[in-house]
Amino acid sequence: MPFEREIAEHARRREKALAMGSKRKLEEFAAAGLLNARQRIAFLLDEGSFQEVGLFAVSERPEDRDRSPCDGVVTGYGRIDGREVGVVAYDFTTLGASSAPVASLKFQHVRKTTIARGIPMVILGEAGGARIPDVMGARGIARTRSHQVYDRRRQTPWVTAILGQSYGSPSWKAAMSDFVLMRKGAVLAVSSPKVTAVAISEEVDPEDLGGWRLRTEVTGEVDQAYATDQEVLLAIRRFLSYMPSNANEPPPRAPVPPGSGEGMERILEIVPEQRERVYDVRRVIDVIVDRDSFFPIKERFAKVLTCGLARIDGRTVGIIASNPIFKGGALDPQACRKATSFVVLCDSFNIPLVFLTDTPGFLVGVEGERLGLAGHIMNFNHALEMATVPKLAVIMRKSYGQAYINMGGTADEIAAWYSADVSFMDPAAAVNVLHGVRRQTDPERFEALRSELARDTSAYDLAAGFLAQDVIDPRETRAWLIRMLAVHESRASGGVGRHYMATWPYNF
Repeated sequence: MPFEREIAEHARRREKALAMGSKRKLEEFAAAGLLNARQRIAFLLDEGSFQEVGLFAVSERPEDRDRSPCDGVVTGYGRIDGREVGVVAYDFTTLGASSAPVASLKFQHVRKTTIARGIPMVILGEAGGARIPDVMGARGIARTRSHQVYDRRRQTPWVTAILGQSYGSPSWKAAMSDFVLMRKGAVLAVSSPKVTAVAISEEVDPEDLGGWRLRTEVTGEVDQAYATDQEVLLAIRRFLSYMPSNANEPPPRAPVPPGSGEGMERILEIVPEQRERVYDVRRVIDVIVDRDSFFPIKERFAKVLTCGLARIDGRTVGIIASNPIFKGGALDPQACRKATSFVVLCDSFNIPLVFLTDTPGFLVGVEGERLGLAGHIMNFNHALEMATVPKLAVIMRKSYGQAYINMGGTADEIAAWYSADVSFMDPAAAVNVLHGVRRQTDPERFEALRSELARDTSAYDLAAGFLAQDVIDPRETRAWLIRMLAVHESRASGGVGRHYMATWPYNF
């Protein structure tokens, strides 16, 4: 047979590369019910669509070439729901997926291709950090800059999933990404517990260093966490279904599921008439948007604000809603950070913003000041002013103080429920501030003063000055949003914004 020796050699090298690294580590993955790098790619992508690049790459160090298939990272292209994506999957079974020059060149190749061709990039992170022999010494560390690029202009969506012990490179990729997921039990940190323990001279628990609870609830750097690899990978597919392939096209339209909007009659039961009573705004969102379409972002972080992607009449929208069940819906510095990063995401990828407002204002106090509340409020406002996607706002019960501006007060279209109340502050609080009178000590005078200060705060007063474009029955909310989204769908620009925040600082 012609080329018989070459065919045999090609098959041998291909088989070795596909077999990945340590057999023992592969067995450990299987025993723990975890997917390895190649299994993750196969589960994520449409069947048979993966086209690998760099299969025959190995370490540039002669002593490591026989034990570094793909140099510890599997790279290539595939499809998700028929749309092309670039994929980078760290292979922990090969030298702990430690970062080295050849692996970095493979990442940069996929990065450049996804930007040039306008397709999303998905990074499946699990790595032990830098490969020590490659980066030691002055030349070693200086050389890392030659194959790393840290500027991000949000030309295409980036998604990073943290699926194991992830230090160094996956941490940088996660910080640069638009959407970050984590498998519970994985760890995301700058350096490993071993390196950290040496640096601070004490033992470090990996969960305390970078476990899923820290990253989803305290720092907010991870958007969602799931129990299994499979759940994480399915969530990636779902996230990308809301997104355009790149910043130069609008998000895809989807069929409207049967039954969407049928719950609007229940909205009067979900939202209590008395402003002192709380409720979960997620129940309001569920009846307004297309059936089962709400996809929360950073749900465990800054719970006073609910953010997420959804569809209304098949159109992708970004929801920003104050949630009275947590802290009465009062916004804190973390909520401002959450909102700001979400506005950047939506504006970068041409997703209209919908505000659902029921807030008593900002949660002022010593803790907020220590966290720089004023700066976070202004960052949130700055992002809103720079956003060029359509902004629609619905004021449900109350909107007080500076938070009125942040929560949709400058939207392109504002509708107020007939139950809305808008002012500098709650009239009851104003009585205490202005007159020093409390309901408990002098109820009759308190109520008289409260009534006086509550004048001219209704939805109709707002609409009278054309500071709201409509006053609506709460049951009309979905219909109003559908109509306004159609009006503000920019045919002149093809639904593409100006992207002033494409280079906004990473994550927060």
